[in-house]
Amino acid sequence: MSSDLPRPDHDLASVEKYLAAMPQGMGGLNEKMGVELVEVSPERVVATMPVEGNTQPYGLLHGGASVVLAETLGSIGAALHGFPDKVAVGVDINATHHRSATSGRVTGVATPAHLGRSSATWEVVITDERGKRVCTCRLTCALVPKEKVGL
Repeated sequence: MSSDLPRPDHDLASVEKYLAAMPQGMGGLNEKMGVELVEVSPERVVATMPVEGNTQPYGLLHGGASVVLAETLGSIGAALHGFPDKVAVGVDINATHHRSATSGRVTGVATPAHLGRSSATWEVVITDERGKRVCTCRLTCALVPKEKVGL
């Protein structure tokens, strides 16, 4: 990560500044899936994703797509918490799929459940355009010293 990444104890980080600090922006998978980052702060990370193009054979939002969105949001939050000395590495994710989505966009909102020295856990709630909960995920990331991952 660039040294320009906003620190968690500063004001809200702008989406543009966060993306500019990432070596590959949102990353190839997120770009293919149409994930758009809306809000980035140490307390809350928000993004949207289209249902179209991210469906399973029955035309429903693919559960794996929900998990990709959740891991993205939780990882960003954990990375902000670990910055500047540590890198967030996902070690556990689970998802409960509550209802299907067949069109429009879904929105994921990540909030911290635990922010420690060596790990961070984020809860991610994904809702449809009506505000109905589609999926709830929990992601835990290990916070690893940058030098151990070669950064």
